[in-house]
Amino acid sequence: MSAEVLSLIMFAVTCGVLILGFPVAFSLAGSALAFAILGDWMGLFDMRLMGGPASRYFGIMVNEVLVAVPLFVFMGVMLERSKLAEQLLETLGLLFGPLRGGLGVSVTLVGAMLAASTGIVGATVVTMGLLSLPTMLKSGYDPRLACGTICASGTLGQIIPPSIVLVLLGNIMQGANTQAQLAMGNFAPEPVSVVDLFAGAFLPGMVLVSLYMAWNLMVAWFRPEAAPALKDAHYEGTLGERVVRAVVPPGILILAVLGSILAGVATPTEAASVGAVGAMVLAALRRNLSLDVLREVMRQTLQISSMVFVILLGASMFSLVFRGLGGDELVAELLGAMPGGVFGAMVVVMLVMFLLGFFLDFIEIIFVVVPIVGPILLMMGIDPIWLGVMIAINLQTSFLTPPFGFALFYLRGVAPTEVRTASIYRGVMPFVFIQILMLCLIAAVPGLATWLPKAMFG
Repeated sequence: MSAEVLSLIMFAVTCGVLILGFPVAFSLAGSALAFAILGDWMGLFDMRLMGGPASRYFGIMVNEVLVAVPLFVFMGVMLERSKLAEQLLETLGLLFGPLRGGLGVSVTLVGAMLAASTGIVGATVVTMGLLSLPTMLKSGYDPRLACGTICASGTLGQIIPPSIVLVLLGNIMQGANTQAQLAMGNFAPEPVSVVDLFAGAFLPGMVLVSLYMAWNLMVAWFRPEAAPALKDAHYEGTLGERVVRAVVPPGILILAVLGSILAGVATPTEAASVGAVGAMVLAALRRNLSLDVLREVMRQTLQISSMVFVILLGASMFSLVFRGLGGDELVAELLGAMPGGVFGAMVVVMLVMFLLGFFLDFIEIIFVVVPIVGPILLMMGIDPIWLGVMIAINLQTSFLTPPFGFALFYLRGVAPTEVRTASIYRGVMPFVFIQILMLCLIAAVPGLATWLPKAMFG
C-alpha cells in the first residue's frame, strides 16, 4: 500500500467517524495520530513531522484575526438575548404585512439583519422559527412557503459579512494563497485578507436577499392564497416611531461594524470589539442587560469559541498527517487529470463540498477540506476571493438541501407538530434552486465577487 492511498483511507475513516457522531476535534486529531503511527509502522510516514504542531498551535493562539471570532460570537449571543430579533420581526411584519407576501419579505429582511449582526446560522433559524412561523401560519401562509423562507433567511449568516464563516474561511484562504504563490515561485505574493472576503461576499449576499424577496412576491402574485396580507394589526403609538426604535439602533451597529471594516478604518478584530460593546449597549437600552444575562452570554461565548478553536487544533493535526502521507499531491494529480481542466476541477471540488455539507458542519469542511484543495485550485490560476465566495455560498446551499440540511433540522426542532417534515423539505427546494442559480451566476460573472474588493482596495 502506498502512502497516498493510506491518506485517502484516513480521510474516509475520519468522515465516517464524524458521521457517527463522535466529537469533531478528537475525531480529527485521534484519526490523524492513529494513521501517523500506522504509517510509521509501515514505513510510509516520518514521525519527526509530529514536532510541527506545537509551533502551529502557537501561531493560531497569536493570530490576531482569529480573536474576532469570540468577539463576533459574543455580539451575536448578546443581541439574541436583547430580543432584537423579536422586535425586528414584529415591527417589519407590521410594516410590510398589509402587502401580499409582506410577511415573507419581513422574515427575509430580518434574516439579513441578523446575519449581519450575529452570523450564527443555528441561532437565527431557531429564533425566527419560534417567533415568525406561528404568525405566518396563523395569517394563512402556505406552510411550505413559510418554512422555506425561514430556513433560507436563517442561512444568510453564512454569506453576509461580518460572518464567522467568512472570518474562518478568510484566514484559511490567506494561508492557502500564500502557499500556492510560494509553490509557483512568487516569493512576494499579494496578501488576501478577511476584509477582502467580506467585500467579495457583500454583493452576492445582497443579490441573494433580493432573490429571496422576489420569490415571495412572485408566489404572492400567482398564488394569493399562499401568502395573504396581514389583517387587523394592533400596536401602540405610530408605526413610524416603532420602525425607528426597532430598526435604527441595530442598523447603526451593523453600519459601524461592517462599514468600519470595509472602509479600512478598523480591522475585523477591532470592529468586532466595537460590535460586542455596541450589543451590550443595545441590551442595556432595552433593559435586558443584567449580571445574570452577562454571565450566561459569556458562558455561551466560551462554549462556542472553545468548540471552534479545539476543532481548529484537531484539523491542524489532520492536515499535517494528510500532507505527510502525500495526500495533497494525490489530490493535485486527481484534480489536474479532471476533464475540462480548471472548470472540471472546480466542479468536482464544489460537488464534494456540497455532499460533505450534508453530514459535516461548515467548521470541519473549512478546516479540513479547504487547506487541502485550496492551494491546488489557486495554483491553477483561480482568484482566491472568487473561490472563497463560491465555497461560502456552496456551504450555505448544503445547509438547505434535503434530506440532511442542518437548517431543516433546526427548524424541525422548533416547528409546531402540525407542520409536516415533507412541507419543510418541499418548501426549501425553490430556495435551493435560487442558491444554485447564484453559484452559476457568480461562475459566469466573477465580477460579482471580485469587483467590490478591487474597487475598494485596488
